Amino acid sequence: MDAQEKNGADDALVPRLNLIEDQPLAARADAYAQVHDELRDQLEGGDVPRNG
Repeated sequence: MDAQEKNGADDALVPRLNLIEDQPLAARADAYAQVHDELRDQLEGGDVPRNG
């Protein structure tokens, strides 16, 4: 991922979080878990297998 792609991904995060905040609690929990997994994969290089 180059710098321009990274900035685009960063710019998309805030609107995505705003959409999540408008959802019911159960849906928010699932959506935040998905965001967490995606961010972890980015930070870890996507090469670490997930548990569960």
